[in-house]
Amino acid sequence: MKTTKLMLLFLAALCFFSCTNDSEADLILADQQEENNDGPESNEITYENTVRAIIQNSCVGCHDNPPRNGAPFSLINYQQVSNRSGAILNAMSRQNGAPGAMPPSGRLPQNTIDMIQQWIDNGLPEN
Repeated sequence: MKTTKLMLLFLAALCFFSCTNDSEADLILADQQEENNDGPESNEITYENTVRAIIQNSCVGCHDNPPRNGAPFSLINYQQVSNRSGAILNAMSRQNGAPGAMPPSGRLPQNTIDMIQQWIDNGLPEN
């Protein structure tokens, strides 16, 4: 009987610790974006067509002008975001609960983080 309880406890712990933050919705969103891309321009990630919305939805709640909730700087325009792009990516890439992880409400989907990385890799295009 003890062996059965121990085995069930082990399986429950294994299931709990093997969970990730990626969800099926992330995969569906990525598939939809690939299907909607008609040409090279439609999948180009720029500040105006992609990054601004991510920052507005995930960061500006605190990184507004003036910053709120202890945020040390604003992220409301291209210049501010591009100047801190590496630090933004670093903070977004950290796991939940890690020091400096952003946003504090929880890690963004990997697909979103990958778009920020691609924007940086492409030279931070504005339009």
